[in-house]
Amino acid sequence: MTREQLIGTIGKNGKRIQLRGTDLAAFDFSGLDLTGADLSFSNLGKANFRGAILRQANLSFANLSGADFTDADLYEANFNFSSLENVDLNGANVEGASFNFSGRSKYRPVDTTRSEPITLTNILQKPGWGTLIGAFLGALLVYGCNAIIYFSNLILKAEDPLMVGLYQFLIVQNMVDGATCFLLTWALSGWLSRQFKHIWQRHVFVSLAVTVSFFIINTALYWTIGQPYLRELADRPGGIEKTAAWYVYVLGDLLIANIFLYGLQQGRQLTRKLSEQEFQLLNMEKLKTRAELDALQAKINPHFLYNALNSIASLVHENPDKAEEMTLLLSKLFRYSTSRNGELFASLADELEMVRTYLQVEQVRFGNRLTFSVEISNPALNELQLPQFLLQPIVENAIKHGIAKRADLGRIDVRIYEKAEELHLCVHDNGPGFADDMGGGYGLRSIQDKLKLLYGDDARVEFQNWPLKQVLISILMSKIRAVNLVSAPNA
Repeated sequence: MTREQLIGTIGKNGKRIQLRGTDLAAFDFSGLDLTGADLSFSNLGKANFRGAILRQANLSFANLSGADFTDADLYEANFNFSSLENVDLNGANVEGASFNFSGRSKYRPVDTTRSEPITLTNILQKPGWGTLIGAFLGALLVYGCNAIIYFSNLILKAEDPLMVGLYQFLIVQNMVDGATCFLLTWALSGWLSRQFKHIWQRHVFVSLAVTVSFFIINTALYWTIGQPYLRELADRPGGIEKTAAWYVYVLGDLLIANIFLYGLQQGRQLTRKLSEQEFQLLNMEKLKTRAELDALQAKINPHFLYNALNSIASLVHENPDKAEEMTLLLSKLFRYSTSRNGELFASLADELEMVRTYLQVEQVRFGNRLTFSVEISNPALNELQLPQFLLQPIVENAIKHGIAKRADLGRIDVRIYEKAEELHLCVHDNGPGFADDMGGGYGLRSIQDKLKLLYGDDARVEFQNWPLKQVLISILMSKIRAVNLVSAPNA
């Protein structure tokens, strides 16, 4: 898809853009209005979103590594489980955006230690003019409460039914005006944030809306409630005392409405700042998880190295060709172990190749006492990215506690298949069965901890003695794909 084709799609029938699961790496989205667009599960590595409007857009589970969101409008956008490695969010509006379990970025929140945000709480704490504003608000609230008490008391004590009706009308009128001011401002607050970038524009619009509502509501209340009382009192000499002009009462409604709007906007700013803090905490949590996974990466057992070297030494004179073969296999195994370059994941094909190499080394050591097979039901599964050293410790455990305890032929079968939307990794051996309290050594415990960190409750390890003795790892396929997408390297 070209940029021109995308622009043509945006304007068609006013529909939201649907680009779910597409490859748009390095695509130029700059300045485009992508409000509500669905870009989930897409490859958007190094895409240019500078100045783009992505309000309420869905970018969950997307690869956004290296993407540029400078000055973009990301109001209430969904970045959950997205890869944000090396993303530039400087100047972007992230108000209400969700970054749960997303990666790291170059985004830096405003340094509040240098410039304190202007909030009602901070204003009231300031001496001088802050104290004056607090005193004015306090006087306004107390005056309003006392007015309600005063008119309520007049209604209870007044003997003239016309005056009772007038007081009731005034109370209803003011209460309806006050409730409308808040409800109208509350209803418009979110829409105003999306439509107007400048705060003064939002206040002007609210003021106009409240003024219109003032005339509509008070006209309706006059004809439905107040007309009979006001007309009769107007005909009575001295019945109604002269009051302030209508626009003075409008100013009161406008003051209250703008105070409400200010408070609601400050609440949204607080939500935004909390989102920024959560974003940083999630980055820290991801770094912590990365460190834990690094610590859990399996290391080749030193005893295996000792046994392999001893086997090579014994074969040097008896069977030099076999010794050379085992040396090359051992070299290949350690090359895989030491050339990770900080990567936590490897393709399933690489993992299985590593397991085959490990078993070939052990086969030289055990000779005819060990046979093995490594099978995968669907070649497409080879491309899945899984944690490194996921199978090798299980195979090593099968050698140590299964094959080594048999005097006759031992067999290990590694089978990989998909069933019920889960990936199953099975390691079967024909050694003695697992004990009832089988917990496994460090290698098996590290696998369980690694799966828990990466996949949560969507992965499990089972030790089975029936119908076959095997260790079974089951991982939800959708979870594997989601983790693969988030952990994918920069495009």
